[in-house]
Amino acid sequence: MHNSFKIVATFQYPAEAQIVKSRLEAEGINVILNNEHTINTDPLISTAIGGVQLMVNVEDGVKAKEVLDDISKYSLDDSGRAIHCPNCNSKKVAYYTTITDFKSFIYFFVGFIFSVLPMYTKYSYRCENCKHKFNLK
Repeated sequence: MHNSFKIVATFQYPAEAQIVKSRLEAEGINVILNNEHTINTDPLISTAIGGVQLMVNVEDGVKAKEVLDDISKYSLDDSGRAIHCPNCNSKKVAYYTTITDFKSFIYFFVGFIFSVLPMYTKYSYRCENCKHKFNLK
């Protein structure tokens, strides 16, 4: 019997993919994580290779999407409440890493040259609705 798989989600970090994989497997859905070990070895290439791809059997695609829709896709604060964009008040706010200041660039460059993980990373939020970038205070 031939199994065909389809990508139902992608993640920047393998830890995020493992959490979702566990949730899908609890629902009886067979899951494969593509690129997981590559990104664990060198996290800096995650974006370049398309992140960790969460794949399921084609037959389980609809059920997997239903389970994924039940999981919050957007950022929450420490109390579990949705973070709102200060510009448009949307709840569609994503958390991401950024290299915008000199310190972040230096740490990234040193990490790249010596093949070590960066010691300093700056994080920000971006609204998926209006593309406004902001930090929480």
